[in-house]
Amino acid sequence: MTARRGMLRAAGKRLEYDWHGPLPGRAPTLVFLHEGLGCRALWRDFPGRIAAANRLGALVYSRAGYGASDPIELPRPLSYHRQEGLQVLPEVVAQMGLGAHVLVGHSDGASIAIVYAGRGSAPGLRALVLIAPHVFNEPQVSRSIAAAREAYQQGDLAVRLRRWHGANTDCAFRGWSEAWLDPHFERWNLEEYLPSVRVPVLVIRGENDEYGTPAQVRAIERKSGGPVEVVLVPDCGHEPQRDRPALTDQAIVRFLRSTLGLGHGGTGGQSEPRASCAGSR
Repeated sequence: MTARRGMLRAAGKRLEYDWHGPLPGRAPTLVFLHEGLGCRALWRDFPGRIAAANRLGALVYSRAGYGASDPIELPRPLSYHRQEGLQVLPEVVAQMGLGAHVLVGHSDGASIAIVYAGRGSAPGLRALVLIAPHVFNEPQVSRSIAAAREAYQQGDLAVRLRRWHGANTDCAFRGWSEAWLDPHFERWNLEEYLPSVRVPVLVIRGENDEYGTPAQVRAIERKSGGPVEVVLVPDCGHEPQRDRPALTDQAIVRFLRSTLGLGHGGTGGQSEPRASCAGSR
């Protein structure tokens, strides 16, 4: 599926985006929210695959400070998840004229999706797909980010990220890592938003996720205001959509068909063993 590319404006910043599939009004739209070091391009072909499987639209954009979007001033505010979910994302949804939509968030993007869904009013929101989500800080997260900082300063991580972020590379890495490693961020917590998340939620987590523990998933299951389904992906770390793509596609496509009442269609991927479903409530 060939993406249409452009720039939108939200919260005073120009944000790069791709659009896959039908426009709003013809089908629901999937909105892809990237991780803390991600951007539009780093999703690769994942959004197009998921959109094509059920003939949905897909909006994929880079937040300010990432990819080819406008830069931000550092340090990034420690409240940036809330700012993105309460201010920026609603502007993106309005500017792009989205009606029925589903948020697909990975890591930081999943946290932003939770804030958006739990803010009290999200017209048109039909569901959340949360990949490796966080709702609070914990020591394992800090240790992994500290290791990433070492790789950025002493290894080749900066070179690898520059391919995707260009002039925003330092902005992207420092804005993410310095916020998470700030001593005041130890108490960061988004659980207050969960009771107001009343749409169906699919949580996908790699069983070997190095950026969090199963306590993140348990909190979402226990405190969310709507139904929650959990899929645990074996032999998988923090990026199920890259480590186990066919299995991840299968789980998301099945969830979307059920939640949105869509017909059947293939994902175009190779078959893999099913992920273990930890249950729903």
